[in-house]
Amino acid sequence: IGRPHGWGYIMWVRRWAPLIRPQGTVLDVACGSGRHLRWLHAQGFAVSGIDRDAAAVQALHTVGRVVVADIEDGAWPLPGEVFDGVVVTNYLWRPLLPTIVGSVAAGGMLIYETFAVGNEAFGKPSNPDFLLRPGELLDVCRELHIVAYEDGLLGDPLRRVQRIAARHQPAESAPLESPA
Repeated sequence: IGRPHGWGYIMWVRRWAPLIRPQGTVLDVACGSGRHLRWLHAQGFAVSGIDRDAAAVQALHTVGRVVVADIEDGAWPLPGEVFDGVVVTNYLWRPLLPTIVGSVAAGGMLIYETFAVGNEAFGKPSNPDFLLRPGELLDVCRELHIVAYEDGLLGDPLRRVQRIAARHQPAESAPLESPA
């Protein structure tokens, strides 16, 4: 997946964000200090972010809705809510993967990038609990329409990632199956 200098994980979000419904709702899971929230807000999206670090998200309340919650050790704070776009970068908590995918509205986009097995050769994270197994994102998104998927090395700093852009196809627009 070699890319020119500066093609960081935010570029994956920038590349696929135009497929999110214009002025739609976007959720950033584990948003941290809000790099993606700020950029998505500037693109006209109504943004929401979740993070457990109240200090990190303090300044984001002027950008959009911010939910402070420990999503690894507590209940999902947005039960039943769906979004036109769901963004996740550099975060993996396997028990939440079905909830994250389920938070994508019909017609909505999931844009996800995080570390994969093999990253331990380059630094942290190195714990297999926080590294996607080969093809794991594809498996998690099997009910979605895969727009793009990459699994490989990125540089500056060197790291191994998986990333996916996938659309939740509404039933009425699902492709027809060919007759048997």
